[in-house]
Amino acid sequence: MSEQQSPAKGMSQAHRIVRATFVTEESVYGVLLVSGMIVASGGHGESSWRVFWSVAITVLVFWAAHVYAGTVAHHGLDNDRVVGLRESFGIALGRSRGLLLSSAIPLFILLLGATRAIPDPVAIWAALWAGVVVLAVLGFIAFHRRGAPWLVQVLGSLITAGFGIALIVLKAVIH
Repeated sequence: MSEQQSPAKGMSQAHRIVRATFVTEESVYGVLLVSGMIVASGGHGESSWRVFWSVAITVLVFWAAHVYAGTVAHHGLDNDRVVGLRESFGIALGRSRGLLLSSAIPLFILLLGATRAIPDPVAIWAALWAGVVVLAVLGFIAFHRRGAPWLVQVLGSLITAGFGIALIVLKAVIH
């Protein structure tokens, strides 16, 4: 019987990792941050290489600030027990993973432009559209996880993706 429970337990662990890392407010915020940075730094005809570094550095700074803020927020008393600095740092580090991971796909696409595998404008626009797709997937998974009806899952996905589309409209206006 324990053999039958072990795959389910492994799936449950995988589900927890996905939920804790990928489908979080930090992930959604990270995608929006990256997209906003691409709009801001790529709106003036900059190269993919410059946009890549601008986005990467900004994400790292925001991630470090997020870890620091989470560490400070969790340190101290919590439900009548003391949370030490090491534990609060671990909590903050775990929660902030999504902020870093959400930048991976757009940064990879920008690197394709930086290495001239694709033209700079294509890389910048593709990175923005990749953000929309990631937001749509995050929205869909979030509503699916709550057991929402299929139509609500699709609407949630479209609404979440709408934030990325709003940034693309902003890019088009700036460009």
